[in-house]
Amino acid sequence: QLQASGGGLAQAGGSLRLSCEGFGFRFDDYAIGWFRQAPGKEREGVSVITKGGELTHSADSVKGRFSVSRDNAKNTAYLQMKNLKIEDTAVYYCNAERRVGGGESVDYWGQGTLVTVSS
Repeated sequence: QLQASGGGLAQAGGSLRLSCEGFGFRFDDYAIGWFRQAPGKEREGVSVITKGGELTHSADSVKGRFSVSRDNAKNTAYLQMKNLKIEDTAVYYCNAERRVGGGESVDYWGQGTLVTVSS
């Protein structure tokens, strides 16, 4: 299971940090991805971090503003969001994925945490 937290209300230009804690599986075997879904829109990928934390990648829309990190000792990944924009308003989800070969993967989804950015 994954437990996402840290969402809330922020003003444009402000910051929030989301957390994603894993339970019941070997957290450091899984890459962690952050996704978001705004009202009326499809879910989109935001940022991803490899299982050891060596590599990260973020969508162009958040590059330079969002950063992803993880602390495997705490079974937790983070999404630091700075210079928030109104268009960042969405439900944010975390996902843990492990490739098992043959094109298959095992993954877990968190329940989502709502981020609302106001002007």
